[in-house]
Amino acid sequence: MKKNLWGLIPIGIGLLVWELFIRLNPEALWPGPGTVFLTFIGLLKSGELGIALFKTSIRVFLGLFLGASFGFLLGLLMGTRKSLELWLSPLLSILYPIPALGWLPLLILWLGIGEKLPIVLIFLCSFFPVLYNTLRGIKEVPQELIWASKVLGASNLRTLREVILPLALPNILTGLRLEAGMAWRTVLASEMIAIPSGIGAMMWKAESLMRVDVIIVALGILGIACFLTERFFIWLEKRCLKWKSS
Repeated sequence: MKKNLWGLIPIGIGLLVWELFIRLNPEALWPGPGTVFLTFIGLLKSGELGIALFKTSIRVFLGLFLGASFGFLLGLLMGTRKSLELWLSPLLSILYPIPALGWLPLLILWLGIGEKLPIVLIFLCSFFPVLYNTLRGIKEVPQELIWASKVLGASNLRTLREVILPLALPNILTGLRLEAGMAWRTVLASEMIAIPSGIGAMMWKAESLMRVDVIIVALGILGIACFLTERFFIWLEKRCLKWKSS
């Protein structure tokens, strides 16, 4: 609890400096904390913020779920079948360094402007990290444990379920945690460029109207969403590591 309270101090200092800056520069194109808070309340009451956040959240979690699921399955297959890993590794090594947003021009041409676009982008954003963390987690499982399981009569499926996957799970969750925040940033960029709804679209519209207060509210909501998503995966990761250590 004390650690959480200490973490609020920099936020309070930041708000104080922000307010002092506005008071010393009243002509600056930058609203004060009070104005931003009132804008937040207004957007909340009108329902605009809730609708935008809901649409963005659906895109993020659907893309993250699909990308993580396919990445996990392919990583699992590659980790348990050496021939498949040797066959796919060169192609995946070429595709992995490409940023998710680097695919945006091609995806616009292939998919057009619509709901599929941000979901596919987030799919690409989460697919590769989960794949490689799954593969690394399986490779880090001590071979002695696998051999011991088979000596005791366990089938390949049971060894996978009771030995390999539990020990590889922390690596998988690490991949999810690292990409959770990136998923929010990716959907924001795609909504600003090609989608007429969501937090990103609200920011783009606010920019054209010079509504800096709305932009700051949207950025704040995005930051809180990234923080909460990452904290959720950190909690899962700690629970998993606690179980592993016991």
